[in-house]
Amino acid sequence: MTDRKLAYLGIAAVFVLVFPSPLSATWKDKVLYSFQGGTDGATPVGAVVFDSAGNMYGATQNGGSSSCQSIYQCGTLYQLTPPEKEGDSWTETVLYVFQGNAKNDGASPFGGLVIDRPGNLYGTTAYGGTGDCVLAGSKVGCGTVFEMSPPTQKGGAWTETVLYSFPTSKQGYVPWGDLVFDKSGNLYGSTIFGGGKGTTCDPFYQYCGAVFELSPPKTKGSKWTEKVLHSFAGGSDGAEPNGDLVLDSNGAVYGTTSYGGNQGCKTDSGIGCGTAFGLKPSANKDLPWTEEKLHIFTGGTDGGSPLAGLTFGKDGDLYGTTGGGEVRD
Repeated sequence: MTDRKLAYLGIAAVFVLVFPSPLSATWKDKVLYSFQGGTDGATPVGAVVFDSAGNMYGATQNGGSSSCQSIYQCGTLYQLTPPEKEGDSWTETVLYVFQGNAKNDGASPFGGLVIDRPGNLYGTTAYGGTGDCVLAGSKVGCGTVFEMSPPTQKGGAWTETVLYSFPTSKQGYVPWGDLVFDKSGNLYGSTIFGGGKGTTCDPFYQYCGAVFELSPPKTKGSKWTEKVLHSFAGGSDGAEPNGDLVLDSNGAVYGTTSYGGNQGCKTDSGIGCGTAFGLKPSANKDLPWTEEKLHIFTGGTDGGSPLAGLTFGKDGDLYGTTGGGEVRD
């Protein structure tokens, strides 16, 4: 794995504003749409994506069906269409309402969407599906990876397809963050729990998290195949990966865990201040991937508990943020 530098900001949130015009040095915020809750959707999460026509797509964690059978509200997928006249409001269309345990189609997206060239959307739900995960005595499912396909005729309905339901917590539990494609069409993501390793990460959820690869079938219509690339064991290994992975040109995967690492670092969870990691594929596809700890956060001036993933800068270094940390004199 190539040597990467890490640059971190010890702040709790990062946001983007509209680029200023040449005549003004002030950045401007513009609300494109305000969610109303209920059937309209609530709590938008993760990344939004655009199609070639300029329409925006995203997911909401809550809202949707009032009869959702899940631990949270089941959530929605939405489209925002830009106005024909500048200054007018964008138009929202709810593309899909998740049904949760009622239909095993997934519930509660905890990440955004990615889009392929034909305009299909891909994302995850934290719960739902056909998996046997149980929480507080109720079967809630282990989460899903889904595809949303646009209609063949304008104005038609979009079609949801569950590409993969995590069957047990060992394969992953509660997918978190955005997915990412590689050049071969494989999808990569992480689950904040599950994976089959670690017993001290959470009193209610099993195991300490996993990074997975989902490969498309060779024959259209067949099942996608999941491979767990790394199961976090907690402790010094890291715990609870939080999605938003990035890939380099050699196929290595980079991300962060919110907890684990330095066991001397005290957080609300008491299990360390998090790590930045890399996963390198083996020359033999049947062999496990190799994990490298790029950085272990101490909770001091270098930050602690990264709550989002990483991104590459033009210099090839990795950049990210932490949700905590202490500025010391």
